Amino acid sequence: MRARANEPPPADDPAVAPTPTFDDFYHAHFRSVTTQLCAYTGDLGLAQDLAQEAFCRALARWEKLVRYDDPVAWVRQVAWNLARSRWRRLRTARDHLLRQRQVEPEVPGPTPDRVAIDRALATLPPNQRRAVVLHYLADLTVAQIAAQEEVPEGTVKSWLHRGRAALAARLDESTEEVRDVRP
Repeated sequence: MRARANEPPPADDPAVAPTPTFDDFYHAHFRSVTTQLCAYTGDLGLAQDLAQEAFCRALARWEKLVRYDDPVAWVRQVAWNLARSRWRRLRTARDHLLRQRQVEPEVPGPTPDRVAIDRALATLPPNQRRAVVLHYLADLTVAQIAAQEEVPEGTVKSWLHRGRAALAARLDESTEEVRDVRP
């Protein structure tokens, strides 16, 4: 008995192979597609994402795709296209950002004097360092520093005096080192 048009063949016909399910197809080919994409992209996480997206697209077309001679070739091509599209989008975004970036004026590096001062400041005790920075760099008065630090004005004056003395000694040492280096 032959099947009529528009009717599926009888189940007991040995000439007709059973149609594979999408789950079987997915489990049989996901690892190999991911491995190929990983070799192509150099990133396993990205390869897994691309393979997953390609298989999701295959699932949406499974009834048609299952009749192809090589459905995994279709999935592989879709995944590779997704990878190329991603790279194109990233390149376009990078180029756009580079065009939008304003050119910053070149700022010269610190001078040797600035480096010496920073090194000397770093050696001061925290209270003295804060007092010197607040007084000389932030332009606060002794009274303002005393109020901020919640100490008497005499304490701030002491910190400033000791801090200046320590800085002078350290900066004199560093200038002597510089003089020794020069011919």
